[in-house]
Amino acid sequence: QVQLVESGGGLVQPGGSLRLSCVASGSGFRLYNMGWYRQAPGKQRELVATLSSGGSTNYADSVKGRFTISRDNAKNTVYLQMNSLKPEDTAGYYCHGRFRSLDSWGQGTQVTVSS
Repeated sequence: QVQLVESGGGLVQPGGSLRLSCVASGSGFRLYNMGWYRQAPGKQRELVATLSSGGSTNYADSVKGRFTISRDNAKNTVYLQMNSLKPEDTAGYYCHGRFRSLDSWGQGTQVTVSS
């Protein structure tokens, strides 16, 4: 089981960039499939990007070409690089990890894109 803590959110203008970090504590991080989700007020939580333990990635159509998910197993950290940010990207961003029946969520970090 791992515990996840996100950081790196904040206020940014449209067209700007942010990098979110998710640090895992506990055993077996490199075995986990990782992902980023987001949730805006009044909306359902949606998948943003996933990164498997084997290195495969998937992205929501709305962020493809703008966001990049990556991991550094030596640092027990997964990242979400967000470029060309739009107001529609404004949401709480949550880190997720899964290994077999184990499932972990972070507390979230707020991203606000506004002029």
